Amino acid sequence: MTLPLFAVGDDPGPDFAELLRRVSPPASATPTMPTTSAATTSDTPESLGIAHGTTVVSVRYADGVVMAGDRRATSGHLISHRAIEKVFPADRWSGVAIAGAAGPATEMVKLFQLQLEHYEKVEGANLSLEGKANQLSQMVRNHLPAAMQGLAVVPLFAGYDLRRNVGRLFQYDVTGGRYEESDFAATGSGSLHAGTVIKLGYRSDLDRAAVLDLSLHALFQAADEDSATGGPDLIRGIFPVMATITASGFERVPEEEIAERFDALVDTLRATRGATTSGLAPS
Repeated sequence: MTLPLFAVGDDPGPDFAELLRRVSPPASATPTMPTTSAATTSDTPESLGIAHGTTVVSVRYADGVVMAGDRRATSGHLISHRAIEKVFPADRWSGVAIAGAAGPATEMVKLFQLQLEHYEKVEGANLSLEGKANQLSQMVRNHLPAAMQGLAVVPLFAGYDLRRNVGRLFQYDVTGGRYEESDFAATGSGSLHAGTVIKLGYRSDLDRAAVLDLSLHALFQAADEDSATGGPDLIRGIFPVMATITASGFERVPEEEIAERFDALVDTLRATRGATTSGLAPS
């Protein structure tokens, strides 16, 4: 195999997708967008209007695991959807949260749900939580060619392990690498900010109410720092999707409860900011 050579003015540079198009146009070319200038640019997922989900988190607590995700999907610098779902039940005792290219991620979740249901019907028993995590890992790895073109899907998987009687959570990378986290995990564009908030507020003895408040606070602060992460929308009544996974199974947290907890969070932040401001005021 010989390496392709390009003239100086025709070098695709570090753009891997453009290199594929130059080497094998019929097999890897993607639809082009009309341009008004003579210069041509590579067709990135953002330029093609592909929606991307952003920030999701998962946190362990005494009774199981909480999963939460914001509702915003973006296409480049535009908000393409304000109320997208990012947290789904995988089966009765597990859930998956998506970040990355929204379309492929949603299809991956549907196929994952179908495979778990099929296994249960054929074998007459549920797949172990470890087996479910491995199955999702294989699906993410099979998606790698699309991820190399900018359509990455990076999920979180969590569930209640009926054999160990404990909540467990798993994080993935685009190559299908699977990593079990002991306390919490976050992925997506706002994961750095959300993960920092959870890290500072996490304790092993948190109950359901405390871990819901912590997860909501993490998403709120991520939205405050990351433009691709959507915060609660009071005008439209849109709040993050939150769910608990315990010995009782996957249960979505009612929006009314999330709204109440968000109001309490805002009151706390206002009081804290007011105290800080008054403390800095000159005497």
